[in-house]
Amino acid sequence: MLACVVHGAHDLRIDTIPAPEPGPGLVAIDVAYGGVCGSDMHYVNHGGIGDFPLQEPMVLGHEVSGTVAALGDGAQAPAVGTPVTVYPASPCGVCPECLDGRANVCRDTRYLGSSMRFPHTQGGFAQRIVVRPDQVVALPDGLDLRRGALAEPLSVALHAVRRAGDVRGKRVLVTGAGPIGALVVAVLAHEGAAQIVVSDLVDGALAISRAVGATATVRADDPADPNWPDEVDIAIDASGSPHGVAAGAARLVRGGRLVLLGILPPGQTPFPGNLVVTRELEVVGAFRFHDEIHDAVRLLADGLDVDAVITGVVPLHEASRAFEMAADRASSSKVLLDLRAGSSS
Repeated sequence: MLACVVHGAHDLRIDTIPAPEPGPGLVAIDVAYGGVCGSDMHYVNHGGIGDFPLQEPMVLGHEVSGTVAALGDGAQAPAVGTPVTVYPASPCGVCPECLDGRANVCRDTRYLGSSMRFPHTQGGFAQRIVVRPDQVVALPDGLDLRRGALAEPLSVALHAVRRAGDVRGKRVLVTGAGPIGALVVAVLAHEGAAQIVVSDLVDGALAISRAVGATATVRADDPADPNWPDEVDIAIDASGSPHGVAAGAARLVRGGRLVLLGILPPGQTPFPGNLVVTRELEVVGAFRFHDEIHDAVRLLADGLDVDAVITGVVPLHEASRAFEMAADRASSSKVLLDLRAGSSS
């Protein structure tokens, strides 16, 4: 079978690798679509992410949808042919965090397409993958595989909004309008936020945010933009930029909540600590997700309007073009790889 494999910085290949068969208790998935994530681009552009460099070739990808292809002996999972998405983590289930219902911060987890462990956890940009049954989430009737590929990033957005607390009737600033930021906006609108202002440096990204529910948008590099809010109750940073974090903190009411969702650059990062102290701001992190994936597929099946986030679908053999498109924020948001055999998307 074919797979999208990163061998190092600026070394992305379509390799032929053995097609796996599910062992006892495991499930094989024929992958249909995979979303290109910012972390995937880090591996391609920098040969690693954060403090975790590549040490061996690795199949990329963790945002995937497909159909159940085969069940290993004793596997308790949806029947062969069922459309599914995949929960990309395999938490240990026994550490204090897992036992406390916070498996997303499991101290011994593995994640599809991640170099955090060695050997690396191979990812989902392959025409067939094998996973645990608890990683398989059936798609509800009416949810097609293309939209189903958004379940993973939408789960990240759901988790971040839940870390913000009750958003009904609240004023919210979202800094960063990439795919995750746009999905955060869609969740905020669905959950009843009264005001959703989004900042970014890219006009096209801001347009997508308006399409999915932003009540106003601002250019992050224009402090005189009249759409900047004077005060907000909640700020969610999806930019991973110290400037985005500072912009959100500066506009929070006293006692407001700052949610850090974007991954900041490695090492020491400037942080508005005095604002946190003098305004008694609450600062929380939001990392990946856990049970939210079940709510994500239900929201997608119920018609949550996020289609504007998908800006391109590219066949697997043109993966390099998909990554180039995803890197061009002026024209792209979420780009999907089509991994179906013989695809000509």
